[in-house]
Amino acid sequence: MKSSKDIVSTAESAGRLKTLTAALKAADLVDTLRGTGPFTVLAPTDAAFAKLPAGTVESLLKPENKQKLAGILAYHVISGNVKAAAVMTMSSTKTMNGQAVTLSLSGRAVKVNDSVVVDADISASNGTIHVIDTVLLPN
Repeated sequence: MKSSKDIVSTAESAGRLKTLTAALKAADLVDTLRGTGPFTVLAPTDAAFAKLPAGTVESLLKPENKQKLAGILAYHVISGNVKAAAVMTMSSTKTMNGQAVTLSLSGRAVKVNDSVVVDADISASNGTIHVIDTVLLPN
């Protein structure tokens, strides 16, 4: 069933993606992810952001780091609506920042680089969210 909420609204209502939604606002990516898409967002939880070194999130949210933050967030977005079943047939995919992420199965867990998908296939009106347990950092 397709949600009536876009990716940003779906993330805002999730409760555990507050840092991500704050980062999307700081990077001016809200309007993009409210667009028609479709997009697939690899959404780090608040706990995932908390695993970064102390001060990292606060530094990235500063206006002077907007471009760096946007690049990191774009590394969490895949063009198209990629469901978990499709992910399991892929070994990698390109993200919106132009770099690829590696996709793999580890037992029953789907991994994106070193991050584990903890909640898959959350539907939004303009795509899908897969919640992950680690922030992905581009090369």
